[in-house]
Amino acid sequence: MGQFDNKVAIVTGAGGGIGQAYAEALAREGAAVVVADINIEGAQKVTDGIKGEGGTALALPVDVSDPVSAKAVADQTLAEFGGIDYLVNNAAIFGGMKLDFLITVDWDYYKKFMSVNLDGALVCTRAVYRKMAKRGGGAIINQSSTAAWLYSNFYGLAKAGVNSLTQQLATELGGQNIRINAIAPGPINTEANRTTTPQEMVADIVKGIPLSRMGEVDDLVGMCLFLLSDHAKWITGQIFNVDGGQIFRS
Repeated sequence: MGQFDNKVAIVTGAGGGIGQAYAEALAREGAAVVVADINIEGAQKVTDGIKGEGGTALALPVDVSDPVSAKAVADQTLAEFGGIDYLVNNAAIFGGMKLDFLITVDWDYYKKFMSVNLDGALVCTRAVYRKMAKRGGGAIINQSSTAAWLYSNFYGLAKAGVNSLTQQLATELGGQNIRINAIAPGPINTEANRTTTPQEMVADIVKGIPLSRMGEVDDLVGMCLFLLSDHAKWITGQIFNVDGGQIFRS
């Protein structure tokens, strides 16, 4: 028996990295998991792995910046599994992102970036919340970052927006028994991080972390499972740092 038996979860950006770890953990705990990603090949590979371990999963393509695409995922999830209980808004442009300043970044790139990294969480929430409410409520996790409190150009701006979005939606959705919180990881040892962030910059960041190491994807899984579970049934509108002590907030 798993703590999420008979529950249905959608995890966006689950074709690899952190999203994959979330999806696999939810499946291990009994949830039927929709592995949603713009990279359907990656999503299918993760889905096959979950099924190979005896779990229940479905791979679906999604562009989280497109309301039509997000609605299609919600509708297909409902048709396949009968409802939606959880949403993890993990999808983001990070691996291979441009490194530039707010005052010089190409405007079209900026708009596309924000449409995925900020608006995507709202788009997907709008696509599922009515279906969650019909099940008596549910829980949503937005993926933030410690970049929200540090200089990190438009990436940090998007994550600061995610934090505010989390708080605003917690107010709007609470009456429907839908909780929404955010996880703010510090530097995580993923392929996307290794190929995007200059490694000398990463090394400097790690030197300042009290626990003196980068995080691993498994370090985030426990918080994800906790926030979706009934153990967190009176927690909403909060941003939880999982960062080895990188950021102190009081």
